[in-house]
Amino acid sequence: MNGTELVLDAWLSALKSRVDVHLAQYFAQKRRRAADLSPPSVELVEALERLTLRAGKRTRPALLVASHAAVAEAGEWEQLLDPCAALELLQTYLLVHDDWMDQDDERRGGPTLHRLFAEACSSDQVGASLAILAGDLANAFATELMSRAAIPDSSLRPALAAFAEMQQDVVWGQQLDVIGYRDVGLIHRLKTGSYSVRGPVLLGAALGGAHPAQRLALERYAQPAGRAFQARDDLLGVFGDPEKTGKPAGSDLRAGKRTVLIEEAERRLSVAARAPLTRVFGQPDADERALRAARSLLEQSGVRAVVEQQVLAFYAEAVVALEGAALRPAGKQRLAELAQRFATRDR
Repeated sequence: MNGTELVLDAWLSALKSRVDVHLAQYFAQKRRRAADLSPPSVELVEALERLTLRAGKRTRPALLVASHAAVAEAGEWEQLLDPCAALELLQTYLLVHDDWMDQDDERRGGPTLHRLFAEACSSDQVGASLAILAGDLANAFATELMSRAAIPDSSLRPALAAFAEMQQDVVWGQQLDVIGYRDVGLIHRLKTGSYSVRGPVLLGAALGGAHPAQRLALERYAQPAGRAFQARDDLLGVFGDPEKTGKPAGSDLRAGKRTVLIEEAERRLSVAARAPLTRVFGQPDADERALRAARSLLEQSGVRAVVEQQVLAFYAEAVVALEGAALRPAGKQRLAELAQRFATRDR
């Protein structure tokens, strides 16, 4: 690990600590309110707290802070903590619902909420219902945090518009994912790119009062950076180490997710050659032996290598978008470092 990576790690660690403390304080307030108004609802709040604070990397707050630093005077993170926490709770809401839709049992190294609740009440239906309600509650918490943030009047409307646009895009992207829409690039742009990279970047820009040229440069950065993030996520969903990712290896294959790996396999391989992949795709009960055969096919056919190259190409495109842009140097450098991290991450 070189010096730049060490500096980035230290910055990310400090930011994560600040955001996690802020989240913990917020959840404490929500637990007290639930205890006063609806004691059984404390269970929902506590489940959301555990999931939100369990192994999250806080990359979305990092993008928000870096984007803000690229357009505004450097300042304390305090004014950005509510929007940062709102992004994390928005992600929690989306993860809870996504896990239920995919029928995943594990998230971030622990049980998914629908599975947790189902075991607690011995009912899959009640467990799913409680998980959906918990996700809705997380979304309400995110909205509350944005509404109470110390946002200057001139930035309020652009920031709230960016936050709302992010939520709408990810819902549309999730719909395309659920119905198995064949345009994987569009799914990525709407579903993951929107709230993992583009949304946080544009939210930070809005909070910092970015002028049109700055916003355009940041959008040109965010699109390929988001694609690098998602393509790497696709790779980790099949080849990642469960100890690091917090999800079983091959879960995306079992769930039948259309990823860049699937798209590339369809492009390169005949229907007959794709047989090992077809046997596990969309098959929740596929065993480990079948999954190993599918992974082997993706490697030996060159599909994995092609996607790895795509990730690096997206990263390079993101960095080029920052060059020459009218952005403040510190924020611009941090954004470039984050794009590199997205392209090379292992969790």
